[in-house]
Amino acid sequence: MERIETSKKGLYVGTGIGLILFVLVGLLSGSLVGGLIGLKVAGFIFGAPVEGALLSRLIVAFSMIAGVFASAVIFIAGMGFLGWTAGYLFETMIKTRLGSPQAHAVKGH
Repeated sequence: MERIETSKKGLYVGTGIGLILFVLVGLLSGSLVGGLIGLKVAGFIFGAPVEGALLSRLIVAFSMIAGVFASAVIFIAGMGFLGWTAGYLFETMIKTRLGSPQAHAVKGH
Protein backbone atom coordinates (compact mmCIF):
# COMPACT_ATOMS: atom_id res chain seq x y z
CA MET A 1 0.00 0.00 0.00
CA GLU A 2 1.05 3.54 -0.61
CA ARG A 3 1.78 5.69 2.34
CA ILE A 4 -0.65 8.54 2.82
CA GLU A 5 1.09 11.88 2.58
CA THR A 6 0.80 14.37 5.38
CA SER A 7 -1.06 16.80 3.15
CA LYS A 8 -3.75 14.19 2.48
CA LYS A 9 -4.06 13.49 6.18
CA GLY A 10 -4.47 17.21 6.78
CA LEU A 11 -7.15 17.31 4.07
CA TYR A 12 -9.09 14.49 5.71
CA VAL A 13 -8.82 16.00 9.19
CA GLY A 14 -9.78 19.47 7.93
CA THR A 15 -12.76 18.08 6.02
CA GLY A 16 -13.93 16.18 9.10
CA ILE A 17 -13.66 19.26 11.27
CA GLY A 18 -15.46 21.29 8.60
CA LEU A 19 -18.28 18.74 8.48
CA ILE A 20 -18.70 18.86 12.26
CA LEU A 21 -18.67 22.67 12.26
CA PHE A 22 -21.19 22.72 9.43
CA VAL A 23 -23.59 20.51 11.36
CA LEU A 24 -23.16 22.50 14.58
CA VAL A 25 -23.09 26.04 13.17
CA GLY A 26 -23.65 26.25 9.43
CA LEU A 27 -26.87 24.30 8.94
CA LEU A 28 -29.12 26.64 10.90
CA SER A 29 -27.39 29.85 9.89
CA GLY A 30 -27.37 28.86 6.20
CA SER A 31 -31.09 28.17 6.22
CA LEU A 32 -31.83 31.40 8.08
CA VAL A 33 -29.77 33.56 5.74
CA GLY A 34 -31.14 31.78 2.69
CA GLY A 35 -34.69 32.19 3.97
CA LEU A 36 -34.16 35.89 4.56
CA ILE A 37 -32.81 36.32 1.04
CA GLY A 38 -35.77 34.34 -0.31
CA LEU A 39 -38.23 36.53 1.57
CA LYS A 40 -36.56 39.65 0.19
CA VAL A 41 -36.70 38.29 -3.37
CA ALA A 42 -40.31 37.16 -3.02
CA GLY A 43 -41.21 40.54 -1.48
CA PHE A 44 -39.55 42.33 -4.36
CA ILE A 45 -41.42 40.24 -6.95
CA PHE A 46 -44.86 39.93 -5.32
CA GLY A 47 -44.99 42.94 -2.99
CA ALA A 48 -43.72 43.66 0.50
CA PRO A 49 -46.12 41.64 2.68
CA VAL A 50 -45.48 38.22 1.16
CA GLU A 51 -48.62 36.10 0.96
CA GLY A 52 -48.76 32.33 1.28
CA ALA A 53 -48.90 31.68 -2.47
CA LEU A 54 -47.21 28.61 -3.84
CA LEU A 55 -44.66 30.45 -5.97
CA SER A 56 -43.46 32.66 -3.13
CA ARG A 57 -43.09 29.61 -0.89
CA LEU A 58 -41.09 27.84 -3.58
CA ILE A 59 -38.79 30.85 -3.90
CA VAL A 60 -38.18 30.89 -0.15
CA ALA A 61 -37.66 27.11 -0.01
CA PHE A 62 -35.22 27.15 -2.94
CA SER A 63 -33.23 29.99 -1.41
CA MET A 64 -33.09 28.17 1.95
CA ILE A 65 -31.72 25.06 0.25
CA ALA A 66 -29.22 27.20 -1.66
CA GLY A 67 -28.17 28.88 1.61
CA VAL A 68 -27.57 25.52 3.29
CA PHE A 69 -25.61 24.30 0.26
CA ALA A 70 -23.47 27.45 0.19
CA SER A 71 -22.80 27.13 3.92
CA ALA A 72 -21.77 23.48 3.44
CA VAL A 73 -19.38 24.39 0.65
CA ILE A 74 -17.82 27.17 2.69
CA PHE A 75 -17.38 25.12 5.86
CA ILE A 76 -16.39 21.74 4.42
CA ALA A 77 -14.31 22.85 1.43
CA GLY A 78 -12.77 25.77 3.30
CA MET A 79 -11.67 23.70 6.27
CA GLY A 80 -10.48 20.93 3.93
CA PHE A 81 -8.32 23.45 2.09
CA LEU A 82 -6.93 24.83 5.35
CA GLY A 83 -6.16 21.29 6.56
CA TRP A 84 -4.46 20.41 3.28
CA THR A 85 -2.40 23.62 3.45
CA ALA A 86 -1.33 22.92 7.03
CA GLY A 87 -0.38 19.33 6.14
CA TYR A 88 1.55 20.48 3.07
CA LEU A 89 3.47 23.11 5.03
CA PHE A 90 4.24 20.60 7.79
CA GLU A 91 5.44 18.05 5.24
CA THR A 92 7.60 20.66 3.52
CA MET A 93 9.16 21.76 6.80
CA ILE A 94 9.97 18.16 7.74
CA LYS A 95 11.54 17.44 4.33
CA THR A 96 13.67 20.58 4.39
CA ARG A 97 14.86 19.86 7.92
CA LEU A 98 15.86 16.33 7.04
CA GLY A 99 17.41 17.33 3.72
CA SER A 100 19.55 20.23 4.90
CA PRO A 101 22.79 19.53 6.75
CA GLN A 102 23.04 20.75 10.30
CA ALA A 103 25.25 23.74 10.99
CA HIS A 104 28.53 22.72 12.56
CA ALA A 105 30.08 24.66 15.40
CA VAL A 106 33.29 26.48 14.55
CA LYS A 107 36.27 25.15 16.50
CA GLY A 108 38.28 27.56 18.54
CA HIS A 109 35.43 29.79 19.66
